[in-house]
Amino acid sequence: MPGTGTIINVAAIIIGGIFGMLFGKALSERHQDTLSKACGICVLFLGIAGTLEGMLAVNGNSVKSGGTMLIIACLALGALIGETVNLEDKFEAFGEWLKIRTGNAKDKKFVEGFVTASLTVCIGAMAIVGAIEDGILGDYSILVTKAILDLIIIMVMTCSMGKGCAFSAIPVAILQGGVTALSSLIKPIMTAEALGNLSMIGSILIFCVGINLVWGRKIRVANLLPAIVLAVAAAFLPFEL
Repeated sequence: MPGTGTIINVAAIIIGGIFGMLFGKALSERHQDTLSKACGICVLFLGIAGTLEGMLAVNGNSVKSGGTMLIIACLALGALIGETVNLEDKFEAFGEWLKIRTGNAKDKKFVEGFVTASLTVCIGAMAIVGAIEDGILGDYSILVTKAILDLIIIMVMTCSMGKGCAFSAIPVAILQGGVTALSSLIKPIMTAEALGNLSMIGSILIFCVGINLVWGRKIRVANLLPAIVLAVAAAFLPFEL
């Protein structure tokens, strides 16, 4: 059944959040802070690995790098668009609304946990490719793999940042469910080059999420999200960036 992969992914995030809440209660504030930074370091290296995979290519006995202009163009233009629309504030406003509606008005970490976790589990090629294959072929194996990774990530994040992380299941359901529903329309756009661009730029944004986890909120990552759309569009330009 189309959508099965997203259902499994959402369930895994909720389970990870429940486990995280149970384990987090046993941790002191000092333990939670260190765990948050450890999680941030892991996210940093996930972002670095994905970015380098897109930038570096082995050519014989040498390694060549590329994609520099693509990164600069997408992030610069994406930042301008994102700041103009102010996606970060809208994301946070939804988090505030969700915090009140779910009876967590006194949870000071709720919105930060929700936004950070949502960006971590939503950005990336696995979500798009997996949702497309789920919708067209009924193959949800990629999303099952992503679900296992998300369960671990959300469990660790919830231990240190609170229950808001578990509610990242909502944007995952909306994003992946929407892609699955529109998979027949989206698939022709997601060429190998477009997916490569999406993965590389998405990895850079994941790296930015890691920076915020380790050093505090330094980058408005949600306002950089248009860079992902621009990265996919760049694959159809008549020239190479």
